[in-house]
Amino acid sequence: MRSPLCAQSIRTGPIVTKLNLIAGEWLAGESEIENRNPSDLSDLIGLFAQASPDQLDATIEQARRAQAEWAAYGPERKQAVLMAIGTELMARAEELGTLLSREEGKPLAEGKGEVYRAGQFFTYYAAECLRQLGENADSVRPGVEIDVRREPVGVVAVISPWNFPTATASWKIAPALCYGNAVVWKPANLTPASAVALTEIISRQDIPKGLFSLVMGAGGAIGQRLVDSPDIDAISFTGSVPVGRRIAAAAVQNLTKVQMEMGSKNALAVMEDADLDLAVSLALGGAFGGSGQKCTASSRLVVHAAVHDAFVEKLVAGARAMKVGHALEAGTEMGPVVSAEQLEANLAYVALGQSEGAELACGGTRLEMPHDGHYMSPGVFLNTTNAMRINREEMFAPLTSVIRVDGYEEALATVNDTRFGLTSGIVTKSLARATHFRRNARTGVVTVNLPTAGTDYHVPFGGRGESSYGPREQGRAAAEFYTTVKTAYISAGAPG
Repeated sequence: MRSPLCAQSIRTGPIVTKLNLIAGEWLAGESEIENRNPSDLSDLIGLFAQASPDQLDATIEQARRAQAEWAAYGPERKQAVLMAIGTELMARAEELGTLLSREEGKPLAEGKGEVYRAGQFFTYYAAECLRQLGENADSVRPGVEIDVRREPVGVVAVISPWNFPTATASWKIAPALCYGNAVVWKPANLTPASAVALTEIISRQDIPKGLFSLVMGAGGAIGQRLVDSPDIDAISFTGSVPVGRRIAAAAVQNLTKVQMEMGSKNALAVMEDADLDLAVSLALGGAFGGSGQKCTASSRLVVHAAVHDAFVEKLVAGARAMKVGHALEAGTEMGPVVSAEQLEANLAYVALGQSEGAELACGGTRLEMPHDGHYMSPGVFLNTTNAMRINREEMFAPLTSVIRVDGYEEALATVNDTRFGLTSGIVTKSLARATHFRRNARTGVVTVNLPTAGTDYHVPFGGRGESSYGPREQGRAAAEFYTTVKTAYISAGAPG
């Protein structure tokens, strides 16, 4: 019997090529791509197969057959599968987190934490397998009873991003499997190693052949064919707004169910009564954690004029003191950005901000390091207005802008003045003000004296405006997307 490593890879000389999982079989693709460490470009992580359109079609066809078999599994059998996946992820968090940080660039502690959290998604939904309760009611007609229950939606396409390659995929895959669906997963090509590692764990479980598939490939080819397929029942996507619009346009042709998490322009409001040390800590972590490559990043810092100068002094000092380095080196607080293209886009935003009249107080420059990688220093813009493009567009960069306001009302209006609406936060000691803010901030997630980044797995996650489209993710809210409701009417007939 072949080992899992041999099953999901082939060796050609010194280079190992990782394969796709197609209709239950590990298969080579029509081409391969390189995966290199953004912290050290001399480190070739491996070659990764790119699926062909025919392979995608075959795996979707097999997924439909497997889904019917999986849906018939008893709840305890499903629960055991998801629990085994989650337990293994948590047990291997150091190993797989190291791999994740190596290919994505986030500091090692963040990589390990992400894998552990991914395991928690699976163990949470393992419990949900046993908690799927229906509803019943009496009909308005005598002698008729009503049973309302949720059934699987069918075959789900999961399209996940590179910035949280294991966690975001897991919070989609786990509920999809929990509620009885098949999954066809197209991960981002920038982080294929983490995708193969998660797939290998899932593939070894007690699941029907072809229930879960990995189809690595370019978004314009494999991704587009996936969302165009009339045999896909639902699409869960996390990525940019332009790609989300294209997916929605394709899905509507087949009336495919869609759930999308897209862009953001999150704001952290710092009031005049804020604990400034806390506020600065929240801003630094929220803006520069994961090199700013988070949909929940604090890219706008809306600061009351009374504390503006003191806050800025501490913020700039903190940004300058951050240690930028190799993701796997001890003490690194911020790793590289994910790719050369991302770095160039980030530097273009620095130039744009300066051309708009913003003052670059620190950072925002390409860094030369001992290892050849995609490094830049964390940047802080001052003297910005909310009308500037750097405060209107999602940069996905280790860059943040300070916007001075004269009072709470202006701060709230500034926070809400965006076409996005994912997260927002306020730093204040006033309970009344905090209550007003969380009730009136037009975002799907609101934080009080906490960073805008960082959410729990057992409650709904999602935004408003161009940040989200469709049902919420995570927690019990996920059932809305991954299931369809059936209402049954039963006549008991006359007694006796």
